[in-house]
Amino acid sequence: MEEPKAYLKHRGTLCFLFNFLFKPTIIGNEKIPEEGRVVIAGNHTHFMDCITVAASTERVVHFLAKSELAEPPLRRFFVPFGIIPVHRERKDKEALESAIEVLEDDKVIGLFPEGKVNNARGTLLPFKFGAVKMAHETNSRIVPFVITGRYKFFRKSITIQFFDPVTVSDNLEETNNEIWNIINDGLQKAKTTK
Repeated sequence: MEEPKAYLKHRGTLCFLFNFLFKPTIIGNEKIPEEGRVVIAGNHTHFMDCITVAASTERVVHFLAKSELAEPPLRRFFVPFGIIPVHRERKDKEALESAIEVLEDDKVIGLFPEGKVNNARGTLLPFKFGAVKMAHETNSRIVPFVITGRYKFFRKSITIQFFDPVTVSDNLEETNNEIWNIINDGLQKAKTTK
């Protein structure tokens, strides 16, 4: 499977502009394996979170995203960047199979297990099971992350922190709770250090 050409062509420019405009603080991105299959999963506070994740690693991240982004007129902007559209109103078996195919090709999947933007900052919604399910089926590890702060131009106001990779056990609920707790602990610690 080839990486999306638009992603490869424009990634450098987009990441440069993003870093120039928002000056994100990136912590622990060395915990993302340099090769092999991996799922990157974290909290979701803003539509630009996917750019924050992408700008944190040299690897191409294939994001699971709401299906509306794969429909006209947004389709022409997002589909060439390799998104995997997800129909959020139902269990989307096709999206899961597409993500598994990406992982089986030793590539990277990025997703937000809350399933939508959470406007209640500092809190975490219950996680859907897609991340642990696809990781379990492909023997991939999950690298949790936490994004804190607000997107403000020319200010170091956004931080993304990555945590140690998690191996998914046969008990998907247990692993899902473990990842939720890692991310929630990161959110709470960020609040106490402000």
